[in-house]
Amino acid sequence: MASVLKLSDVSVVRDGNRILDSIDWNVDSEERWVILGPNGAGKTTLLQLASALIHPTSGEAELLDARLGSVDVFELRPRIGFASTAMARRLPRNERVIDVVMTAAYSVTGRWTESYEELDTRRAERVLAEWKLSHLAERRFGDLSDGEQKRVQIARSVMTDPEILLLDEPAASLDLGSREELLQLLSGYASSQDAPAIVMVTHHVEEIPVGFSHAMLMAEGGIRAAGPIDEVLTSELLSDTFGLGLEIRNDEGRYTARAS
Repeated sequence: MASVLKLSDVSVVRDGNRILDSIDWNVDSEERWVILGPNGAGKTTLLQLASALIHPTSGEAELLDARLGSVDVFELRPRIGFASTAMARRLPRNERVIDVVMTAAYSVTGRWTESYEELDTRRAERVLAEWKLSHLAERRFGDLSDGEQKRVQIARSVMTDPEILLLDEPAASLDLGSREELLQLLSGYASSQDAPAIVMVTHHVEEIPVGFSHAMLMAEGGIRAAGPIDEVLTSELLSDTFGLGLEIRNDEGRYTARAS
């Protein structure tokens, strides 16, 4: 397995506050990671670092064999798939769904003067079909439901066949049916041999797709535990991370948690 992300003693400081503190972490190409932790743990900042949106204050970050700080991030970003609520806010509400997906080829969030080829159109149509969105291709992005918008974001993030896919709370705010449909799609995608490395942030163990291989628990800007998912998602480690007695159960790859 090839490493796609390696953080060595990485810290991020903003306005004197240490958001990430001495992070050591490696993600290989065939791994599917889920990151959990309380609010303010540094999870979203970690994804911003992994997506080359920010640089570390100290330490070394290697992304797709390039060291952040010594590479043109605009060349790097098309190789990274990233879906988040913040990204959704940047997408024009009146943009057609197919254009929302296709503009990922240029790492832009709206059609302007770019020139697209027939290959780009066919690729966007195929991705929409894979994520069960073909019937929405001509709809305006702003007219979609939350669940549909989240699936469009993920379709956009895989448009360029990224080498790493980063998902920031992809199932947040979805109703039960929309959540389960999305988790089924993510589980199927993650199990494909052609899928890239995946890192997903969530607040709830119930939102972890079946088949994810690794987990990280974060608190106060640091890593409390990281490794194979069954070794990390334990009642003891979750209780320590969240500061509350928790009991976790695993039923055929789906997790639930409750206060003990």
